Amino acid sequence: MDTGTGPETAALRIVQLNVGSLLEQRWEERRVEVAAWLDELEPDVVCFQEVWQDQANPNTAEWIADHAAGEWHWTFGGFPLPTHLHPDESLLFGSAVLSRFPIDRTELHQLPVNHDAPEDPLATVVFDLLHVRTAGLDVFSTHLQPPPHQAYHRVRQVLHLDEVVRGAVDPRGPMPPIVCGDFNAEPGSDEIRFLTSNAVIDGRSTYFQDAWAVTHFAEPGYTQDPANPQYASMNLPPKRIDYVFVGNPYRRPGGAGRVLGCELAFHEPRTGTLASDHYGLVVDVAWPTRP
Repeated sequence: MDTGTGPETAALRIVQLNVGSLLEQRWEERRVEVAAWLDELEPDVVCFQEVWQDQANPNTAEWIADHAAGEWHWTFGGFPLPTHLHPDESLLFGSAVLSRFPIDRTELHQLPVNHDAPEDPLATVVFDLLHVRTAGLDVFSTHLQPPPHQAYHRVRQVLHLDEVVRGAVDPRGPMPPIVCGDFNAEPGSDEIRFLTSNAVIDGRSTYFQDAWAVTHFAEPGYTQDPANPQYASMNLPPKRIDYVFVGNPYRRPGGAGRVLGCELAFHEPRTGTLASDHYGLVVDVAWPTRP
C-alpha cells in the first residue's frame, strides 16, 4: 500500500477481518488463505472476529498465528453461546488480537443489549469488546449485533464501547486508541455517525477517524459484496460494515495517529478460495514512537 509518505515515516500496520471461523463452511481451506494474506501484508497488529475454541478444538486464531510467517503473540476473548444455539458450554465465541509485540494486558467486556427492544432470540448471544495493550498501543476488537434492523442494540453497544475506551486509555498517551471490528452498521447509520462525531446520542458525542472515509472520498469500500460467493447466498446488498477506527490525532507529536492509508484486503484469493464472507482492511497509521 502506497501511503504517499517517505521512508522516514514510522507507521503501524493494522489488519481487520471477520474470519467466520465457526459459522461459515470450509474453514480448513480458508484459514490457509488468511495466513497467506498476513504473510503478504506483514502487519504489526491483527484484529479478528468470529473466533472460537472449545475443549476438543484449539483456538482458531491460534492456528493462524502458528502458521503465518514470523513470530506472533496472540490473545482471545469470548463468551459461551446460548444453550439453545449450542449445547456445549465449553465453546467460547468472540474476538482475537495478534501482535508482533508482547501483549501486556488483555481485558474482555460484554456488550449490552437494549432490554426495552422487541424480544429476539439472537439478543441472547453475548457479543464482545476485547481490549489489548501491546507496545504502548491500546487496541480494541469487537463485533456488534448482526441483524440489519437491530440498530436499537448497536446504538447501545457503541455508547458502551465509547465508555470503555474513555475509561481505559490515557488521552495524553503517545498514540490514540484503535478500534477494529465488524460493526454490522453502514456509514450512514446512527452507530457509525456517533463514532465519527457526526451524530449526538443521549447528549453524548465522540470522535474517531474512520480510516476508509479518511482516505477514500468516492469509493464505496464494500466489505460484504455479492461478488463474493460466500456472501451472495445471503441475498443481501453490498455493504461497508467492517471498520478500523483511530482516535483523535489532533496536535499529537510527530503526527502520531494520522491515517496514512487504507485498502481492502482478503478480497481476492491467494490460495484458491476467499478467506471469509467478509472482506478485510489493511490500514497504516503514523507511529513516531514505534519500537
